[in-house]
Amino acid sequence: MIERPEPESIPGYGRIPAAWNDLTRRVIGCAMEVHTHLGPGLVERLYEDALDYELRRAGIAFARQHPVRVRYKEIVLSEQRLDLFFPDLLVVEIKAVEHVPDIHLAQLVSYLRSADVPLGLLINFNAMRLKDGIFRRINPYSTAIRALPPLKRSPPSPSVPSDTSGFG
Repeated sequence: MIERPEPESIPGYGRIPAAWNDLTRRVIGCAMEVHTHLGPGLVERLYEDALDYELRRAGIAFARQHPVRVRYKEIVLSEQRLDLFFPDLLVVEIKAVEHVPDIHLAQLVSYLRSADVPLGLLINFNAMRLKDGIFRRINPYSTAIRALPPLKRSPPSPSVPSDTSGFG
């Protein structure tokens, strides 16, 4: 079974910046608008076209079918294309499948690493309720996350024995 947590913090860095969450909420809102009008059952390309329209109407800057080259050791491999790319922050992978297998989520994580972005959404428009088809992933190794201030930890409080009957 696929786990779909909505992480609100990044281990070691604290809370996700509000602007990042705002962008993902706006993108999801546009996707919900598309799903409301088209429903499930179409091919991915049609959902991508409609989402492109909604994102542009909302004034959200992005690139469609954005090429990203993959590094392997000291060489650069061929390019792969990201469905929707929001520069330096978010990758959106669009699906229209009956069930989202783990390999599609692994693909999203690979895209995040290749593009060096912190956030990813996989949106499966073939879900009866779109909220059941939205998966969010975080790339903790992205440059943007490493640039966040580290989580400040408070010093540990001195331990106080709970049973003092042996003292005295």
